[in-house]
Amino acid sequence: MNLKEILKASQARNKARLAELQGKVEKGEVRSEELAAVKAEVEALTEEAKTLADELAKLEEEEKEEDPDKKKDEDPDKKEDPAAKENTDVKTELSEEQRSAISASIAAALSTKGHRTNKETEIRSVFANYIVGNIDEKEARALGLVTGNGSVTIPDFLSKEIITYAQEENFLRRLGTGVKTKENIKYPVLVKKAEAQGHKNERTNNEIPETDIEFDEIELSPTEFDALATVTKKLLARTGLPIEQIVMDELKKAYVRKETQYMVNGDEADNINDGALAKKAVEFKTDEKNLYDALVKMKNTPVKEVRKKARWVLNTAALTKIETLKTDDGFPLLRPFNQAEGGIGYTLLGFPVEEEDAIDIAGEPDTPVFYFGDFSKFYIQDVIGSLEVQKLVELFSRTNRVGFRIWNLLDAQLIHSPFENPVYKYVLKASTGA
Repeated sequence: MNLKEILKASQARNKARLAELQGKVEKGEVRSEELAAVKAEVEALTEEAKTLADELAKLEEEEKEEDPDKKKDEDPDKKEDPAAKENTDVKTELSEEQRSAISASIAAALSTKGHRTNKETEIRSVFANYIVGNIDEKEARALGLVTGNGSVTIPDFLSKEIITYAQEENFLRRLGTGVKTKENIKYPVLVKKAEAQGHKNERTNNEIPETDIEFDEIELSPTEFDALATVTKKLLARTGLPIEQIVMDELKKAYVRKETQYMVNGDEADNINDGALAKKAVEFKTDEKNLYDALVKMKNTPVKEVRKKARWVLNTAALTKIETLKTDDGFPLLRPFNQAEGGIGYTLLGFPVEEEDAIDIAGEPDTPVFYFGDFSKFYIQDVIGSLEVQKLVELFSRTNRVGFRIWNLLDAQLIHSPFENPVYKYVLKASTGA
């Protein structure tokens, strides 16, 4: 038996004994004079259950790192309810309060999910206290955090929390295609199409002519990506405020601001992204002065395969511009979506519409910007286990703040063949009318 099997067997025995005690309590087979002994045994079994659950969780995390695609082992065989021993002796029955209390203790002990949650809560607290300077690196390492050079690797469940928040706030996270890996990924892109020939005669002495088909490859190569957040010491010192939530909220906001800018525009100094949406989307050009006609032409520009999955993404200026437009038969061009979900509130020319101010042109928020196409061709690569945070206490000490520098390995690009442009961009010039 390997270590995991031994731990699971011990866990099964632990649960079976707890279930046996639970059955006795519920059936009224525990006398009042036995209550103290039962409580002591339940406490011991509870501690054992926590230890077993934590050790199994560590093993499963190690297995995931070795083989991310490996399926989790199935739960151990269901426990059998042991037959309760009959006792004809006179018993002093437990009161309803005593029975409820001991049953609740046993139920909590049987819930390994609860142990995992408690462990995560403890790690969350240690993490927050470390990065705001309440505990030192040695203490943090002793309590289970991976630290080094003033930085700390963000625990896996906290990384997921940050990325989940990013998916809600960053529309490209939500609409694009995410990939988690430890290696660079290469995507084939068709750059030369094959051609087929038609003929009426059999190919007796007429060989099939060669036709070229050519692919290029685009490699997602993650680069360093960081963001900075600060919190005032006054806020951290106030009693009654959850320090863990304050820290996580600031980290999430700072990370998403930088990440969204990198994916949409990618034009910040020292943080250039040549595959950003604004750079790779094909510019839609038209001589139409009427906005309605221009949008109809833009809608019909992508190939049919792209239009099947297409949607509009507009900034507030563009939404304001088209809210008063009407079709030739007098109906509003922008129509309410039947059931708003996932950021979609309207349809425009039959396609879903999302409003995102992240696509604003820098310094020109009043310029209407329209995107139309299939955003699933925007690929995002996250490197597993790369999310780290560094505390910056001394750097902001003069202004009574604590800084956090969040660091990640990330790449994000709009990838497509020149024969099938997935996203088009239309910036409305001042001369274009409605």
